[in-house]
Amino acid sequence: MGSIATETIVQPQQPDIGYHPDFEKYQARTKYRLQTEPLQEKSLPAGFPKQLVSDLVWEGEGLADKYDWTYVLSAEDVEELEAALTHFKSLNKPLGYISQETFPLPNLHGTLREVSRELHSGHGFKVVRGIPVDRHSREDNIILYAGVSSHVAPIRGRQDNAYKGQAADVVLNHIKDLSTTAEKASIGAPAYTTDKQVFHTDAGDIVSLFALSTAAKGGKSRLASTWRVYNELAATRPDLIETLSQDWFADTFGKPGLPYSARPLLFYQPATSQSPERVALQYARRVFTGFGALPRSKDIPPITEAQAEALDALHFLGEKFNVGLDFRKGDIQYVNNLAVFHARDGFEDTPEQQRHLVRLWLRDPEYAWDTPEGLEERWAYLYDGVTPEKQVFPLEPYVRSSSNGETRAKN
Repeated sequence: MGSIATETIVQPQQPDIGYHPDFEKYQARTKYRLQTEPLQEKSLPAGFPKQLVSDLVWEGEGLADKYDWTYVLSAEDVEELEAALTHFKSLNKPLGYISQETFPLPNLHGTLREVSRELHSGHGFKVVRGIPVDRHSREDNIILYAGVSSHVAPIRGRQDNAYKGQAADVVLNHIKDLSTTAEKASIGAPAYTTDKQVFHTDAGDIVSLFALSTAAKGGKSRLASTWRVYNELAATRPDLIETLSQDWFADTFGKPGLPYSARPLLFYQPATSQSPERVALQYARRVFTGFGALPRSKDIPPITEAQAEALDALHFLGEKFNVGLDFRKGDIQYVNNLAVFHARDGFEDTPEQQRHLVRLWLRDPEYAWDTPEGLEERWAYLYDGVTPEKQVFPLEPYVRSSSNGETRAKN
């Protein structure tokens, strides 16, 4: 009898990569790929620039000597904020009605508009320092935060579509360690732990954080220029620019009817008569590696070795070029989420002092960049139909739906 040939079909496997980057694994993966693949022959994707030139290209080392990113509120500014708070409260309106009109800042307005210009056309980040947190209740601090932010970027984005079991447009999220609470088992994102957060972006045009209190130890906020990282990769590893510009399969963590989505992480926008050429980065590492109560599903296509290397390259170049911010109680941090990505050191809380930030996702129609094709559906979810009467500002922390492992288990 003749022999019967059999063919073994090898299914693609998820690379050996976790949420927390491993530098030795990254180096080994890079070395192996350079030895076994013709990566040196690769060029940049068609149209992508060899180098970006802009104030948005910066390195953390020495940046403080060239750019003052902190605006410190004066006594007169704080007095104006207090008057605006009193005025808004006198209207007896829900918090969703906080706006430039209902929270008037006639003198500070121009400064805050300049903050927005800096975010979109300058260095991409700014800190407003000196909100008098200890004077006020939790609700009043949130009013102050949303009021100031309405002058920087007046459109608030939807961060969750449910609250306490009811449909809601949740526009404020609490970033706090909940790993010692009853919600511990459901946490699927590092925002609700004391863990280090690796470099990533949020969603939306502008991500803003307001420090109600800081950690007893650690928790430094770190920012890095996407554009500086782009220039480094374009010069040394254009193949990774190509990888980042192709579709990636992201775990949706149980979204009904859509187990994963597919889109690039890096977008290029050529110059127009109204705007310069731009690149925009949008990604979260955990949707490719899993985290905590939300491991990456084995039922969706794995990422590739090239994509695993690209994820690590983004993180370690972010670390190389980052600037660490002295984030204090009462600070509001504003970041261009398309041009700057961010990370956070691990931290320690004590019963007396616990890190507690609140977050807004914002958009300024005057200065906003065009939304890259491929992000339009996500941006529509964030911003469309978020009306004043439907907005919810939770006063206490909770794990939002997209980061909740129990939500996935129910779907």
